[in-house]
Amino acid sequence: MSLESTFKRIQHASRALSLLSEETINRILRALADEAVASMDPILEANKLDLARMDPEDPKYDRLMLTEERISAIASDIRNVADLPSPLGAQLSEKTLENGLHIEKVRVPIGVIGIIYESRPNVTFDVFSLCLKTGNALVLKGGSDAHDSNTAILSCIHRVLEREGVTTDIVGLLPADREATKEMLQAVGYIDIIIPRGSQGLINFVRDNSKVPVIETGAGIVHTYYDRSADAEKGLPIVVNAKTRRVSVCNALDCLIIHQDRLKDLIPIGKELAKKEVEIFADGPAYSMLKGSYPDSLLAEASEEHFGTEFLAMKLSIKTVNSLEEALGHIARYSSKHSEAIIAEDKATIDHFLRAVDAAAVYANASTAFTDGAQFGLGAEIGISTQKLHARGPMALEELTSYKWVVRGNGQIRD
Repeated sequence: MSLESTFKRIQHASRALSLLSEETINRILRALADEAVASMDPILEANKLDLARMDPEDPKYDRLMLTEERISAIASDIRNVADLPSPLGAQLSEKTLENGLHIEKVRVPIGVIGIIYESRPNVTFDVFSLCLKTGNALVLKGGSDAHDSNTAILSCIHRVLEREGVTTDIVGLLPADREATKEMLQAVGYIDIIIPRGSQGLINFVRDNSKVPVIETGAGIVHTYYDRSADAEKGLPIVVNAKTRRVSVCNALDCLIIHQDRLKDLIPIGKELAKKEVEIFADGPAYSMLKGSYPDSLLAEASEEHFGTEFLAMKLSIKTVNSLEEALGHIARYSSKHSEAIIAEDKATIDHFLRAVDAAAVYANASTAFTDGAQFGLGAEIGISTQKLHARGPMALEELTSYKWVVRGNGQIRD
């Protein structure tokens, strides 16, 4: 069955959505936050059905799982979005030409945004709140692994919209099958942009097969370079936090690059990583340093496949280098251009690294775990863009808008 009629309804609803007042939008968001908490039991029951179909050892399991604490946090995030100033109508520039034409550049909704995502039912709440705040209608395409959770969450959203007298067509959830994905990618004229959230494989598939413009987000192959000038006391908690805080997210550390002069620092770092049962894949020099002090069951020699891998698990590769330039070369070869960090005290080295690394977010002496819209003071995000057109890094409210030129005249005509 064709989904064209679904796309038409959502596109039509997007025009009405653009006329909702900011007051109405904020009221809907606050009501949704309350409804999420009130509907916690049926949402968690649906989530249990999804979890039962997935191997707990799968790296996606943690992303799929909802808990009372996580739903409460989601509700809090929705309230935060309601409290944020709306970007719509903001004047980006204005000028009056010699002929008297007054020209303004103002923020407007993109229109209809399509989201394709895997294993993350929280995304259903998150992207709806962000798209509603920015006046965008929404086409959701979740994976089969989270379909019960997504369906329960969409029902929660629809209940709030119905109570507020707003058409439920402003957000739709497509079937979980692959045919729906293919139709979505061909929905030119109905969907304005598509944003994939998930594995590199998903992102590659969407980019390679979509006729609708795509903004790439999500996949993070993250490095931290531990320079010869690093402060060991400062560096240890940065590495441990970046790797172990939450391994299933895209800003988690995948590869520690360490200067050969600081290999001994792997011993205390390893002691802390071992407490978290981090499996380490180390190159020759790093393996020799760790052998005997790190648990044998958690230590292996690295092969090519361990570099350029987003582990999404308690796993870490280690690469030894002789110089900053060698570290930069390794990052350039394997990075997904998401988040990269340096631990160093030498100012010239830090400045060189921050200028030279091509990534959406670059850090000096801080954990990459901070790559997050809320942590950046943006309130919330729809994802981390790893490309350079339209948006880069955390895509918050402003990044979910376009702009148009508003020209006011008084009878001017052009010669």
